[in-house]
Amino acid sequence: MIKKLILIASFFLAFTIALQAQKLYSTKSAQVKFASSTAAEDIEATNNQAESKLTDKGQIMFSLLIKGFKFENELMQEHFNGKEYMQSDVYPKAEFKGTIVNIATVNFAKDGAYPVMVDGNLTIRGVTQKTKAAGLVVIEKGKVNTKSTFKIKLNDYGIKGKDIGSVIAAAVEITVAAKYE
Repeated sequence: MIKKLILIASFFLAFTIALQAQKLYSTKSAQVKFASSTAAEDIEATNNQAESKLTDKGQIMFSLLIKGFKFENELMQEHFNGKEYMQSDVYPKAEFKGTIVNIATVNFAKDGAYPVMVDGNLTIRGVTQKTKAAGLVVIEKGKVNTKSTFKIKLNDYGIKGKDIGSVIAAAVEITVAAKYE
C-alpha cells in the first residue's frame, strides 16, 4: 500500500514538473526604437538596454528605462525625459507583458521565420493599455530572435506635450527587436 502511494505521488509530482517545464530565453540588450514623422520634423530614438524574456509556451515581456533612449540631439533627449513629455524621473520604466497567442505555430527546434500575434499590456508613464501586435519569431541555428513594429497613440498614455500633433506625431511607431540567449 505504501509503495502504491509513493508511486502515485511520484507520478503526480513528475506530471506537475513536466507541465511547468519550459524553456526560457532572455536578453538584457533588446532594442526598442520609436519614430515620429511630421511635416515639421522626423524624430527617432533608440534604447539598446531593454530586458526581455520569452518562454517556449509564449509568455513574453519587455522592460526598459525611459532614460535609456538615445537621440541624435541632446536637447531632444532632455525634452523627452522632462515634465512635459515622459517625466522619466516620475515614471522611470516602460514595460510590456503578454502572450504570443499562436505560439504553437513556432517550432523552436527548426530554423525558420514564424509570423506571430502578441496580446498583452503595455505600460508607459504609469498608464496600462491592452495592446495587440503582429511580430516575427526567427529561429536560426538554435538562436531565437523576435521583432515587432506597431503604433501607439501618445494621448492613450497621458503624453500631451504642446508639440504633439505638429512637431511630434500624435501616433508614434515602435519597433522592438530581441536576440535571445
